[in-house]
Amino acid sequence: MTVIRRRVLAHGRVQGVFFRDSTREEAERLDVAGWVRNTEQGTVEAVFEGDPDEVDALVWFMRSGPESADVVRVDVDEEEPEGLQRFEVRA
Repeated sequence: MTVIRRRVLAHGRVQGVFFRDSTREEAERLDVAGWVRNTEQGTVEAVFEGDPDEVDALVWFMRSGPESADVVRVDVDEEEPEGLQRFEVRA
């Protein structure tokens, strides 16, 4: 199986709207490993590793986020996979 890794940074009203937990739920549903966290700059940062189609689906999810979010921009970078095995919400 081909595994890809993407680092995603969501800008806008993305903190305090259950963005991290919604991302975790979607990642677990899609069987994608990685993590998500709030940053001090007011953004949400996430890393996704897994099947290319599933990772792409999560990147698209980050473009809108949960219903109460207002995402204005998403930055996506390709990275080399590290072999992550599960998904976690980081503080």
